[in-house]
Amino acid sequence: MSIMSPGAERPASPQPVVASTRARVAIVVALHVAAFVILCGTEREPFHVALFLLAWGWFNFCWLMLFPRPGTAAALSLLLVCAVIGLSWFKMSITWATLSFFDFVIVDPDSLRFLTDTFPQLRLELPLAALIVALMLAWVWRGDPFTVRRRTSLIAGTACLAGLSALSLSVAEQPSEPFQGANHVSNFVRSGVIAAVEYATHGFIDAAAPGSVPALPAAAQTCRPAARLPHIIMLLDESSFDISAAPGVKLPPDYARHFQSFDGRSRALAVEATGGPTWYAEYSVLTGLSPRSFGRFMFYVPRIAAGHVRRGLPTALRDCGYHTFTLYPESGAFMSARRFQSTAGIEHFVDARQMGAGHVEPDSFYFDQVRRTIAREKGDRPLFIFGYVTANHFPWDKPFRPDLTPGWKPLGNGDDVDEYIRRQTMSAHDFAAFRARLNQEFPGEPFLIVRFGDHQPWLSADVLEPSRSDETIAREIAAFDPRYFTTYYAIDAVNFQPVDVSSALDRLDVAYLPLVVEEAAGIPHDASFAEQKRILQRCNGVFYECADGAEARRFNRMLMDAGLIAGL
Repeated sequence: MSIMSPGAERPASPQPVVASTRARVAIVVALHVAAFVILCGTEREPFHVALFLLAWGWFNFCWLMLFPRPGTAAALSLLLVCAVIGLSWFKMSITWATLSFFDFVIVDPDSLRFLTDTFPQLRLELPLAALIVALMLAWVWRGDPFTVRRRTSLIAGTACLAGLSALSLSVAEQPSEPFQGANHVSNFVRSGVIAAVEYATHGFIDAAAPGSVPALPAAAQTCRPAARLPHIIMLLDESSFDISAAPGVKLPPDYARHFQSFDGRSRALAVEATGGPTWYAEYSVLTGLSPRSFGRFMFYVPRIAAGHVRRGLPTALRDCGYHTFTLYPESGAFMSARRFQSTAGIEHFVDARQMGAGHVEPDSFYFDQVRRTIAREKGDRPLFIFGYVTANHFPWDKPFRPDLTPGWKPLGNGDDVDEYIRRQTMSAHDFAAFRARLNQEFPGEPFLIVRFGDHQPWLSADVLEPSRSDETIAREIAAFDPRYFTTYYAIDAVNFQPVDVSSALDRLDVAYLPLVVEEAAGIPHDASFAEQKRILQRCNGVFYECADGAEARRFNRMLMDAGLIAGL
């Protein structure tokens, strides 16, 4: 035992060092515990929990290859998880679907503009949050006492990615999963694996092999219609269908008249969506094509098609001298709508902000916008106006503008069904008034009006099959049971007699609607629409599912070879 002299220095106590090390370890542990808490609050079922855990490991080991300190890697991984969940909640509030890896593959200025237009405070909050995050990461870095070899991180990260990929591909994703509002992180990473495999296998769009189809004939130099062309108004009737198809639903007198054309016939339209994505119908009626050709990428069809799919009804009408307009009830940045429709031939795109429109407006609001556009733009050239009416948009849990139906009495259905039907009666009244005002304000001007439902409302599943379980209905929807994918289309005219409605079959796939518009207006088909007319005749009004998709794949290849679909 040594004796220390009175003047000698005492060795520093190890306790502060130990306490400091324990605090640093506690920070690293706390970051992983925070991830576990998020896992418990957002993921359901063991399958999705396993995907989250593998993803968490992969995130951490990827960061460790860049910054070989586990605390920093855990902080960055936690930040990534929180960002995925936050963006997924935002997307769910707008589109009713959780975030997908593909949302980052095609991030464009429109996506960022829509985000900041919806939440303008983000223009200040995002830079401030970035500064705070940078300071916190610097603090974690300085306090992180550990390092991990990059070789170890590479091996472990590869193992996590392999497990994540194998698990993602081992269980087929159900179509309803992205719309459940849960499993945000696991759905995100799983979508990345599936999208990578899908793109490597088929690319963005499914088409016949190059050189396997004949070329389209050369386009004619000019469009020479046989008579004066009418102004064309296409109206997308949000969430509307003839609910008399549901058993036992009580309806007001003359309910079905709203769905009839000028000739008294009711016509069914087979669409590609149910209960949600309006942009599927937008794509079909503007391009004459099917979003189902995009496979797993169909949810993003307008964003993919923007700048690439140049074939469309507006383009054909422009070649015949039309001025083309869209009156859009949302931000033009939503799903890249403005860029997509401009590629398809729309010259003047007017969105909700320019019109002063709210989220949902009575149909009369948009009919007034159409009339003002006609009065302002009418000249020596006919007009094509693609408009929307939104009074039937969800939710239906409370009355929308009850002052517009003062004599309304409940019909005895469920409250939401009664509200839905009440709004349809508002639509029928407003459309009849619109036709009358066109005739009054533009005497002698010919108008062709084609209306259609973009998809059924989500309540239709309950009223069409009230005795079926949710699981059974989900399977039927996944199999594209026509009961859930049928809306309506109607042809009307003011000061005009439709020229040819032979293609307006009693049941028609939505991709053929541009053909119906052209023939009813008396517009000659270009080479691509002439070819599609032959497909309609061969397939009796069925497009994508004709010959198990062979006709659609063949037609896609013809358009690609002609340069009308480019870069996909």
